[in-house]
Amino acid sequence: QVQLIESGGGLVQAGGSLRLSCAASGRTFRRYVMGWFRQAPGKEREFVAGVTWNSNNTTYSDSVKGRFTISRDNARNTVYLQMNSLKPEDTAVYYCAADRSTLEGVPMTATMYDYWGQGTQVTVSS
Repeated sequence: QVQLIESGGGLVQAGGSLRLSCAASGRTFRRYVMGWFRQAPGKEREFVAGVTWNSNNTTYSDSVKGRFTISRDNARNTVYLQMNSLKPEDTAVYYCAADRSTLEGVPMTATMYDYWGQGTQVTVSS
C-alpha cells in the first residue's frame, strides 16, 4: 500500500509560479510511474504530467507543455510539479497518483493509476 500526500497548493496571480510536492510512503515508490492530474469544478479529472520510475520519460498534456515540469527524487520518495506562467484556467484541485503496473511509458488515463492523494487546491487569479 502506498500513501500519497500532496502539498504546495495555494492562491497565485496569473503569470506566477507554484511548486507542488507529493510525498509517498513505502519502499516501492521508486518502481512506480507517478502522475499529476487535476480536476476543475464541473469538469472531469484530466492528466497533467507523468514521469517513469527512472525519470527517463516525462509526458505532459498539451495545455501545460512548456510551462510545467514534473520531476522525482526517489531517495526522498517525492515527486514534484513545477508550475510556471500559471493561467486562470489552471485553477483546479491537483492530485498525485501512482501506477504500479506500467513498465514502459507514462499512462495518461486515470484508471491506470492505483493510488491517489487527497488533492491540493490551486487557484490562479486573473
